Amino acid sequence: MLIPMEVIGVRVEMPSNQPIVLLKEIDGSRFLPIWVGAVEATAIAFAQQGVEPPRPLTHDLMKELVELFDATLTAVHLTEIKEGIFYATMHLRDSNSQPLTISARPSDAIALAVRTQSNILATEELLAEIGIEIPQGEGDNQEVEKFREFLDQINPEDFAG
Repeated sequence: MLIPMEVIGVRVEMPSNQPIVLLKEIDGSRFLPIWVGAVEATAIAFAQQGVEPPRPLTHDLMKELVELFDATLTAVHLTEIKEGIFYATMHLRDSNSQPLTISARPSDAIALAVRTQSNILATEELLAEIGIEIPQGEGDNQEVEKFREFLDQINPEDFAG
């Protein structure tokens, strides 16, 4: 089963200075932290904030190529984690409505999905394995603060498996 997710934002985990993209299930209370590279974190943050750099970033170029070939990114699936490495697939539809599936790093897939307003979905198995449940409280700020406190106490190695 696939669970719709939304990108909450990008933050830097301390003290390692490792960027993390935070996702939350749309109709639930589980969060999914995914460690990403600095370039991908910047690309995701720029897209979320509507920042247009003077020259296209790699993910802007990817978006333009998808459009140039008359294809559509229909969804990104965050599928699993193996030995601390996240896996994802990008699901596209070509000009003949033929489905295409491409294996991708979650950070690249998310950066492209944010640019194209495509669905981001996580498998129930992935959320069950590493999703963090934060019950609905008195508002989003309280939830995010609790999550930040949690993140301050973990490292990417904690998810190596």
